[in-house]
Amino acid sequence: MRINLTSVLVDDQHKALRFYTEVLGFKEKTNVPVGDARWITVVSPDDPDGTELLLEPDGHPAAKPFKEALVADGIPYTSFAVDDVRAEFERLRGLGVRFTQEPADMGPVTTAVLDDTCGNLIQIAHQTG
Repeated sequence: MRINLTSVLVDDQHKALRFYTEVLGFKEKTNVPVGDARWITVVSPDDPDGTELLLEPDGHPAAKPFKEALVADGIPYTSFAVDDVRAEFERLRGLGVRFTQEPADMGPVTTAVLDDTCGNLIQIAHQTG
């Protein structure tokens, strides 16, 4: 068994696609209509056949209060691995990304938390050893 798809709830799929591809650097894999929304997935350019991230509309009544509660408590919705948190922090900050947590060393893990502009906090992390 393996994970082939996971999702992040977004308030605007088009805005999310721009942010996740043009800013974070993911590559669009699938983009097809499904009713009023689209099935949009992105993948790591380093692993185009790997796990897909679905940019899922947050239209369900439970989604927005859930997301708002996580943001209010400073809890990231999900986490993405990077090779160098500090370098990625500087790159993304240079692109205007807002961070709610600057890089922090937590034992064998370094993390930072960013605002994805679509209603979520996202953690970037690197684990050593």
